[in-house]
Amino acid sequence: MPNHHRPTMADIDTTPPNPVLVEILRARHVECVHRGAVAVCDADGRMIAALGDATRSVFPRSAIKLIQALPLVQSGAAEHYGFGAEELALAAASHCGSPAHVHVAEAMLKASGRSERDLACGAHLPLSEDDAHELLQRGQRPHRCHNNCSGKHAGMLATASHLGEPIAGYHDPDHPVQQRIRAALERLTGTSLAESEMGIDGCSAPNWAVPLRALATAFARLVSGANLADDDRTAARTLLEACWKNPELVAGNGRLDTQLLRRFPGRLFVKSGAEGVYCGGVPERGIGFAVKIDDGAKRAAQVVASKLVAAMLTDAADLAKPSPLRNWDDRVVGEVRPSSGLDAFCADLQLDIAN
Repeated sequence: MPNHHRPTMADIDTTPPNPVLVEILRARHVECVHRGAVAVCDADGRMIAALGDATRSVFPRSAIKLIQALPLVQSGAAEHYGFGAEELALAAASHCGSPAHVHVAEAMLKASGRSERDLACGAHLPLSEDDAHELLQRGQRPHRCHNNCSGKHAGMLATASHLGEPIAGYHDPDHPVQQRIRAALERLTGTSLAESEMGIDGCSAPNWAVPLRALATAFARLVSGANLADDDRTAARTLLEACWKNPELVAGNGRLDTQLLRRFPGRLFVKSGAEGVYCGGVPERGIGFAVKIDDGAKRAAQVVASKLVAAMLTDAADLAKPSPLRNWDDRVVGEVRPSSGLDAFCADLQLDIAN
């Protein structure tokens, strides 16, 4: 006979749901909502503000690429192979696969004696629709340097090559390249990853789950240099300067990361991650933030990040405005807006950091 199990309280998750952070309106009707959590911390790990469950562990995905690039600089590999600001920016990038991005990735591989075949990230079409269409119109298939993570992986390969470590399996969790990255993540987040869940990212590199508030702390430390050892502070500053100098290489034209880095060089660092993760830090405030959208919506993460930046920088108020929702004929049919709860949270945050 079938086992008809009646659910009990032990079977039911009684954790309160995260609040609605973003609303999608079509006409004046709320058609869709996105829930999530936000953490804002200083470099000491002090929680300045939180909305939703900021203690929940999340996979940071590509948001931590700058941390993953620290060993590239610290090992001496970047200097040894003559990597300048362009190469370092691409090592911390989720690029859109334009010819400029591919050129830098290929140059990094050539400098370290490696080739596109050594990359473990796999291949996908350029994230830029124009570049993807152009590639297909030429009858070409994407290769691994088109992958948005190819710069990160080229940096990992350069580190292994410089230190005389095996190239095969450089992306495996037990490889020295990944163990150095794991140690860097532990230092910056202040979290032991021994008990953390490890996943494999879309590009085949390890990705460890960490509490959202720990991610915010890491970004406060990255941008301020506070509570970092000298080598971490120096390497982070080198990578940040590279990203501010080359914002188009970190993401691409029309993408929010590039737009914000270009507009606020030296004053703001942001980095998006897959599945609704968005992190950033404001050097002049000495604070970092981390966002996780429950359903993984990129559009919602961008709205929340923009709203937070508007609260933290006095000359960024325009970022708090709702965005138009457009259809395929480019007609405005609604809007994407912060929820009233997020509005109130950011208003309180603005007052807190001003005082």
